[in-house]
Amino acid sequence: MNSIIVLIILCEVGFWVFIAAGLIARYVFKLPKVGMVLLGATPLIDLILLLATGFDLARGATATAAHAIAAIYIGVSLAYGKSMIRWADQRFAYFVAKQGEKPQKLYGKEHAMKEVKGWLQHLLAYIIGAGLLLAVIYWINEPLRTEALTSVLRIWSIILGIDFIISFSYTLFPKKEKHTSS
Repeated sequence: MNSIIVLIILCEVGFWVFIAAGLIARYVFKLPKVGMVLLGATPLIDLILLLATGFDLARGATATAAHAIAAIYIGVSLAYGKSMIRWADQRFAYFVAKQGEKPQKLYGKEHAMKEVKGWLQHLLAYIIGAGLLLAVIYWINEPLRTEALTSVLRIWSIILGIDFIISFSYTLFPKKEKHTSS
């Protein structure tokens, strides 16, 4: 298995381990400062992945889809990280620590706005990830070595477009609450 793929998997596991450890410190052990330090350390995982990927390419490796996925991971982590932590915090507080309010399902205009916000986060992740991919393509300046990056960027562009259509469709066709009959 490609070492970059292994590193991406380890980074993803590490991200969730830091989140879980932070939430456990905060709610189970009643150490909110320790919890905040652990939750705040998640961007270090992105830095490790960025440095390792850059080092691999700098020593002459041909860019692969794994290198492109590393850029996507970094973009997604930076764009969605805070909201993913907030999502996990709310659910952990309610379901495990028995604190706070039950997470609510959204419908109608609120759901549509959530979907639009989610797409804007996707756009930010795309800007960050595509920026990294384009920087690497420009830095290496050898189309044969960066062909995989260009290919992944094209696919991600299509996915971003599809996500736009789906996300904004909720403004025209709002999600309705399902009514159950007794």
